[in-house]
Amino acid sequence: MYVPTIGLEVHCELKTNTKNFSSAANAYSEIPNSNLATTDLGLPGILPVINEYGVKQSLKMALAMHCEIPEFMTFERKNYFYPDLPKGYQITQFDQPVGVNGYIMINVNGEDRKVLIHDTHLEEDTASLDHYGNYSLIDYNRAGVPLLETVTEPCMHSVEEAIAFLEALRNIFLYCDASEARTDRGQMRCDVNVSLAQEGMQELGTKVEIKNVNSFNNVKDAIISEVRRQTEILESGGVIAQETRRYDENNMCTYSMRSKEDAIDYKYFKEPNIPPIRIKRDWIEEIQKELPTFPYERITKYMEVYGLSRYDATILVKEKEMAEYFEKTLDEGADPKAASNWITSVILGHMNKYEIPITKLFLTPKMLVELIELVTSGKISSKQAKEVLHTSLEQEKSPLQLVEELGIKQIEGDAEITAIVNEVFAENPNAKAEYQAGRTNIVDFLVGQVMKKTKGQANPAMTRKIVQEEIQKG
Repeated sequence: MYVPTIGLEVHCELKTNTKNFSSAANAYSEIPNSNLATTDLGLPGILPVINEYGVKQSLKMALAMHCEIPEFMTFERKNYFYPDLPKGYQITQFDQPVGVNGYIMINVNGEDRKVLIHDTHLEEDTASLDHYGNYSLIDYNRAGVPLLETVTEPCMHSVEEAIAFLEALRNIFLYCDASEARTDRGQMRCDVNVSLAQEGMQELGTKVEIKNVNSFNNVKDAIISEVRRQTEILESGGVIAQETRRYDENNMCTYSMRSKEDAIDYKYFKEPNIPPIRIKRDWIEEIQKELPTFPYERITKYMEVYGLSRYDATILVKEKEMAEYFEKTLDEGADPKAASNWITSVILGHMNKYEIPITKLFLTPKMLVELIELVTSGKISSKQAKEVLHTSLEQEKSPLQLVEELGIKQIEGDAEITAIVNEVFAENPNAKAEYQAGRTNIVDFLVGQVMKKTKGQANPAMTRKIVQEEIQKG
């Protein structure tokens, strides 16, 4: 049996106003070459100027990944020729990257695992190529955009681990507001390294790199395809060639780009126009204080402190604003499980239906808590509360206002409910005989009739108790 070992090199564009080394706008645009400056084009005499906010964003991410931060940051030139690299080199980090020796915690099938980070480094993105039959066009909009590359150790052994890591990393970018991390815009993409070795062997197999995979689904399919390909070669007595491959999503397979018997010599040398940047400890401490509580920690707390299921906790932390909304309901005094149920069912359903973020939601956490209290106190039923909440979201009126306007209340008086129960028995004269004959589920029918007559306003528990007492009289 062969065991796969997987490492990822994830590239993610940072959210800044301008590019990493020029004053051109860092903004997504479908109009080619609309965001560029002379520096991005690699014209003679250009001088790069480091984007301070881009450095801060990269430091924030390095801290979020529990990395060690160097005293100095340095930049190097990575030399290679490719049409989308206008200068003929890329300004990147090699010797002293923004962070090293970090980790991200993930959970796979209920088991916590630590994915080790070799390093994360700040560089500039390349231009993009659009291919048209026998010619290609270059769009420089992406050239020079600040790009953070995060390189894991070869420490993952399944597709599930790799996807869980990518989702965790994307969530960290989003929680830090460091990137939109949209794969559909090319803002987050990765290279996938896969090797196979006999189970029990310490030495890793021959590494194959799959370049520029542009979606999580494609990462999943590429790994599955490559593991299958390598397994077939090894089982037939063949040898895995060290090479760089591409993933063909149409045919769901990888294909060879070039052999890679030795590491490419990029001839790194210090970027002469950017001196070493000293990272002051007080700046690190300031950035550290800005870090939010991340999904992994929130999920753990929601499960251990609030008693939520992992499924519900995971839904609540998918977006930082959703988690903050939930926590604000708790600050207002809500029961955690009740708040979770309302948010993950009715509220999330409304958001998905109308495609609105929770930040645009009319219903405030305080309003939700007031609705929950109406149910808890028995003033309205759960069914009534759902109707009120749906109406509140659609008409943008507070639940308390709607309850008042619609005259919604729960009937709780024994005498009033008993009178309605008697009406139901009078309309169903054979009910008691059928119950005595063994048809005990007729109780549910009778309770339903009472709820129908009262338009759902009768207290369900009290109604059932009175129906059962009456039917057992015989």
